[in-house]
Amino acid sequence: MSNTHADNSMTELQQLDADTATATAAGRSERAKWLLTSPDPPPPWHQLFSSIKHTLLPQPKPKQPRPNRPFLFMQTLFPILKWGKNYRAAMFKNDLLAGLTLASLCIPQSIGYANLAKMDPQYGLYTSVVPPLIYAVMGSSREIAVGPVAVVSLLLSAMISKVVDPSADPVTYRRTVFTVTFFAGAFQTLFGVFSWVHGGAAIVIGLQQLKGLLGLSHFTSKTDVVSVFGAVIKALHQQWYPLNAVIGCSFLIFILITRFIGQKNRKLFWLPAMAPLFSVILSTLIVYLSKADEHGIKIVKHFKGGLNPTSVHQLNFGGPHVGEAAKIGLICALIALTEAIAVGRSFASMKGYHLDGNKEMVAMGFMNIIGSLTSCYTATGSFSRTAVNYSAGCETVVSNIVMSITVLICLLFFTKLLYYTPLAILASIILSALPGLIDLQAAYNIWKVDKLDFMVCLGAFLGVLFGSVEIGLLVAVIISFGKIIVSSIKPSTEVLGRLPGTDLFCNIVQYPVANKISGILITLINSGTLCFANASFIRERIMRLVTDENNTDESSKGRLHVLVLDMTNVTNIDTSGIHAMEELYKQLTAQGIELAVVNPRWQVITKMKAAKFVEKIGANWIFLTIGDAVDVALRLKINGLNNC
Repeated sequence: MSNTHADNSMTELQQLDADTATATAAGRSERAKWLLTSPDPPPPWHQLFSSIKHTLLPQPKPKQPRPNRPFLFMQTLFPILKWGKNYRAAMFKNDLLAGLTLASLCIPQSIGYANLAKMDPQYGLYTSVVPPLIYAVMGSSREIAVGPVAVVSLLLSAMISKVVDPSADPVTYRRTVFTVTFFAGAFQTLFGVFSWVHGGAAIVIGLQQLKGLLGLSHFTSKTDVVSVFGAVIKALHQQWYPLNAVIGCSFLIFILITRFIGQKNRKLFWLPAMAPLFSVILSTLIVYLSKADEHGIKIVKHFKGGLNPTSVHQLNFGGPHVGEAAKIGLICALIALTEAIAVGRSFASMKGYHLDGNKEMVAMGFMNIIGSLTSCYTATGSFSRTAVNYSAGCETVVSNIVMSITVLICLLFFTKLLYYTPLAILASIILSALPGLIDLQAAYNIWKVDKLDFMVCLGAFLGVLFGSVEIGLLVAVIISFGKIIVSSIKPSTEVLGRLPGTDLFCNIVQYPVANKISGILITLINSGTLCFANASFIRERIMRLVTDENNTDESSKGRLHVLVLDMTNVTNIDTSGIHAMEELYKQLTAQGIELAVVNPRWQVITKMKAAKFVEKIGANWIFLTIGDAVDVALRLKINGLNNC
């Protein structure tokens, strides 16, 4: 009786196992069916148009009435129409204080940066009037302060001076600057990269200020460190005036002390912001009252005031330098966009809101296009002035409007008072802003995270320092593209194993506890694309792994039965990639090894079906998960052993 009961129990357990296996197989088949019957992906142009549509016409939130599309477009293009409805008088009080504080820093810096760009002083102030107003109605950052910056000013002077000599032909030089600004604005709606040249540029900017700081009349137009130091040594053997250095260094020390005090006590944020303007006023009075200009102190002298004059007629699209202007405009656009978006996002994250990079590109582009028509050169977001704006408690970009109006008032009524401003003060103001461009801690962090990225930074730094800004950019681009090309042409592959007690499959090198399954090789391709550049390399690498696995298994646990190829990371494949997969399948079949493909992505499975590769290997060898593929491979292995 007991034997009969035991036999019945055993039969029931076997039936239960059979039912479970059937259910598992059915589930596995169903999951594979989801993968194989997925609809075709949308064409590339559909994705492009969809991206443009969502940028210009963002979809309303659920359960909200659909707004008027023209008005929605205007709100997207001019964000001030959206947040302006909720603007209050209490907010204006904070923006007014922030804008006035910003103007006190902006006025002396703008004059100094115009000198760095080899433009007359008024053009720096012009650039602090129109671009901030345009950005105020089109920009999405609440804190960013717009105007001329050191790096872009250096780029313009260093690159345009090679095309047009500003001393010999200042009119053509100025026209070229405006044309470059127009091109920069046009390009800024499309691109935004590169942030590696700031460290080297900071040192080059500092070296260029030695002319004003030491009161030198003749100085090199080259930017590399060897040429600059050679020019300084040569000039010091000729007539120069130490009083310039005394005034410049004295006020430089004063500005740096106020900055140190402001960093120690956040409530005194206004002190370092006011220090440059106070230095300009005080040094101008000293020179005027002591008539120091008659004793060798170099001063600004002529300073044209008034409203921004139109510069439409000065844009030069038909001259011999238009190609060079477009190239320089592209480089300036990239550098300016990088700085502006990086600054804007830093402060947006501190305030807890999202900054739309696409909208920022459009705003910066329009800002510089209109600026080029109103005697402005390339403007962008300044980190130092944005930090002051933030510390002063700004609520919105109205602080930019206040700053712009204040600078305009200065242009209308006070430019004649700046006639006696010493050039050494402008040099000291620029020098005081340079420490923020050199971030040693960031460089150290890059070294710790990614050595190749550090090589990009170091290459750009040394290229700018010992060559020129263009050479620094070129070195950075070459190293970056080299890194991308190498990783694309020779991507890595990983052998996966199962983590004990789980259904997870991980890299056996990263996780030594992961167990390989005898007779089954699980491989992951670490590449976003399987294309003509890397398909042969990946196929050879996989076959080498298969050979190594066979050699190992034959001496221990038996031969390899199934290769499980995890294609989760491969988002696209071309015809060369398909041919490589077919060659891999043929080579494996010749050795009696089955090929199981796991989780091919949307574009990949669509192209595999179109090329009839799925038919060649069999739809039953396409799986959604590695676990499903391993289950089938184990059953195949067991059946093979039983047949033996």
